Amino acid sequence: MAKDEQFEYESLQDNESIGKYLQALIEGFEKNKITFSSENNSVVLYPNTLLQFAVTVRKKDNKNKLSIKISWKDSKKKEAGEKIFIGS
Repeated sequence: MAKDEQFEYESLQDNESIGKYLQALIEGFEKNKITFSSENNSVVLYPNTLLQFAVTVRKKDNKNKLSIKISWKDSKKKEAGEKIFIGS
C-alpha cells in the first residue's frame, strides 16, 4: 500500500517572504524536485512535465484570497533491464 505523506504550514508573512517561497517553487519545478520541510516533517515531490494547474481569486469587501492548485500523478518508471517481447 502506498505511503500517505502530508505537509502543512500556515503563517503570517510579508510580500518579500512570499516572493521567496514562490521563487523556491519556481526553481523546484524547473529542477523537477521540490522539498518541503520543517523541524518535524519533510516531503519531497518530483513534478512531471504535465501538471494540472488551477487558480482561484476571490475578493469580498476588504478580504482577498488567491489560491493556486497544482497537481499531477507520479509516473511509473520501468525497472532497469526490463524487457518486452513483440512478435507476430
